[in-house]
Amino acid sequence: MSNPCPCGSQQPADACCDPILSGNQEALTALQLMRSRYVAFTRADGDYLMRSHSLKTRPVREKKNMEQWARSVSWIGLTIVGTQAGQAGDQTGYVEFKASYLEDGKLQQIHEKSLFRRENGHWVYVSGVHFS
Repeated sequence: MSNPCPCGSQQPADACCDPILSGNQEALTALQLMRSRYVAFTRADGDYLMRSHSLKTRPVREKKNMEQWARSVSWIGLTIVGTQAGQAGDQTGYVEFKASYLEDGKLQQIHEKSLFRRENGHWVYVSGVHFS
């Protein structure tokens, strides 16, 4: 039996985000892409984070820093606050989420409303608005 997926879906990782991260399956919705990107952060998978990021806003120069930071924290969990559009037939969608982690022994949280868009037929992360 596979380990539960870190994205919090309650599904086994090999039936949830692993096939998306490996490229064997496409994210069908913005929410699936959001969940897979969270898992990529927990694994410091900079290649996937770049591939799943819009070509127009992709922070290629930040890849190494992103990987180092992702490795330096302990990921605790992902909470989906809400979604807007982003279904299989949509071209754009939003996912609001909270990602919790420990950094230097302190509980931290990223609270963001992310914009996702279809680019060349694939869901990609475009940008996000952070809440404090």
